Amino acid sequence: MHILEVKGITKNYGKRCVVKNLSLYVTTGEIVGLLGPNGAGKTTTFYMIVGMIKPENGSIFLDGEDIGQLPMYQKARRGIGYLPQEPSIFRKLTVRDNLRAVLEIKGYPDSDIAGMVEDLLDEFNLRGFADRNGYRLSGGERRRTEIARALALKPTFILFDEPFTGIDPIAVIELKKMLTYLKNKGLGILITDHNVRDTLSITDRAYIINNGEVLADGAPETIIANPQVKEAYLGEEFRL
Repeated sequence: MHILEVKGITKNYGKRCVVKNLSLYVTTGEIVGLLGPNGAGKTTTFYMIVGMIKPENGSIFLDGEDIGQLPMYQKARRGIGYLPQEPSIFRKLTVRDNLRAVLEIKGYPDSDIAGMVEDLLDEFNLRGFADRNGYRLSGGERRRTEIARALALKPTFILFDEPFTGIDPIAVIELKKMLTYLKNKGLGILITDHNVRDTLSITDRAYIINNGEVLADGAPETIIANPQVKEAYLGEEFRL
């Protein structure tokens, strides 16, 4: 088992403390949600874990190694994948060539790449649109391609920023199946998303962030029943 630990991170913008001494963890083989109201500090927390923002205090550890001040690309080399909300595939390349490009950048031998591409097309059910250019993909097809590209780099953890945004309900169902598949493959997954219901429906645990701090954490059923979470975020009528 591998573990990604966030310990006591803090971030200020001017005189405003956006994230206050916040701690959380994700292990391989689980899906963890990072949720909260707008302006609660969850996006800043997520970006510090990714490496887009550096924490001012506290740190982030991967299997005990302090990676808190490392930039995103160095975290990626250590096995932390990141899928942004915005489209990240090469729009003018086909799905097949998008996969090939990532494998070439990773430095795999040319003799191995063709077979690896075919394996990814099959594993993530991309063959039906493998020769379609990126700009012609639907939101769900694009998201599946992005996940396949991320997996080509063989990460230990994948951090998803708003994965359910911009895709239709059928694609959401397919994406949730894919996330569960990745979990069962042994990856650790951290999701932040405004779609609370879909996120909680697939997470093993979740953290609710409010005013820059962890308001509550635990299994979805525990989160939903928490009176403080109801008052600050979900409301009394929320149900899965």
